[in-house]
Amino acid sequence: MVDVKGNISKIMATFPQNVEQLAVTKFHPVEVLREAYDCGLRRFGENRVQELLFKQPQLPSDIKWHFIGHLQSNKVRQIIGRVEMIESVDTVRLLNIIDRESLRAGVVTKVLLQLHVAREETKFGFSVEELMDFFENRGFESLKATHICGLMGMASNTDDMERVASDFREISHCYNLIRNDGRLSLRGFDILSMGMTNDYKVAIDEGSNHVRIGTALFGEREY
Repeated sequence: MVDVKGNISKIMATFPQNVEQLAVTKFHPVEVLREAYDCGLRRFGENRVQELLFKQPQLPSDIKWHFIGHLQSNKVRQIIGRVEMIESVDTVRLLNIIDRESLRAGVVTKVLLQLHVAREETKFGFSVEELMDFFENRGFESLKATHICGLMGMASNTDDMERVASDFREISHCYNLIRNDGRLSLRGFDILSMGMTNDYKVAIDEGSNHVRIGTALFGEREY
């Protein structure tokens, strides 16, 4: 039996005040999510569209849902207006589809751009060059119903914590370059989402203010 309440207390005790926790709930049953809700958690992250749509109507309406997985373009419409934020925008094409569908639905969708610096080729995201070119060319100015709130990134899947810290440092450096560039006149670009159960402390040390925690809260997933 997983002690969700105890786990939440232990994790929260390790966070600086400026760090927000997103509870990663993928593959965990609705009953476990309800327990987390009763403990005060309000932001939940799902990485599969169908699972999010299945769970959402069974839980309180004041939960803020974040989509954190790879989002296929043909499923964008299904979650527009249902999520507080899409944290995994990995191409300009996907960003434009989100903007188009948000405009059609009459909502503004908050997003994070996913930056890929990890060694694994399987991870999605903008390269550093693609990301900096997007902002240098002011690609965000064409958006009508999408608000870019910051960056999301993952470190390499390795036990080498120096490598992990280096990856997070690179993401943080890009975030700060963009955020502090007065020429861009960005508003509300203030979220740096890095860190999961195994590496969130390193991520926080490197500047993360938004961490995604699943296993440390809920135990191993039920596939």
